[in-house]
Amino acid sequence: MATCSHLDTIADVAPSDDGCHECLAEGGRWVHLRMCQQCGHVGCCDNSPGKHATGHWHGTGHPLIRSFEPGEDWFWCYPEDMGFLLPGAAPAPSHS
Repeated sequence: MATCSHLDTIADVAPSDDGCHECLAEGGRWVHLRMCQQCGHVGCCDNSPGKHATGHWHGTGHPLIRSFEPGEDWFWCYPEDMGFLLPGAAPAPSHS
C-alpha cells in the first residue's frame, strides 16, 4: 500500500471558517468543503465553481487537505494525487 510522504505537514489547527473562506468573502457558493491540514484554511472542492481548496494548494504549496464534511474522514495529497484514510487520526472536524 502506498503512503503519502507529506504526513509530517499535518498540524493541529482549527478551521478558518464554517464555510469556504473565499466564497463567504465573495458571496459565492460551494458544493463540498475541504480543510488544509497545515493551516486550517477551509476551501471548496473542485466540483464547486471557485475550486478554492485546490487554489489554496497552488497558492501556498500546502499539500494535504481533509474532508470538512460531516461523517467523512478521508485525506487528499495534492502532490501525490492520492486519497487515503489515516488510522488513529483524531475525528475529522466538520461544518455544522
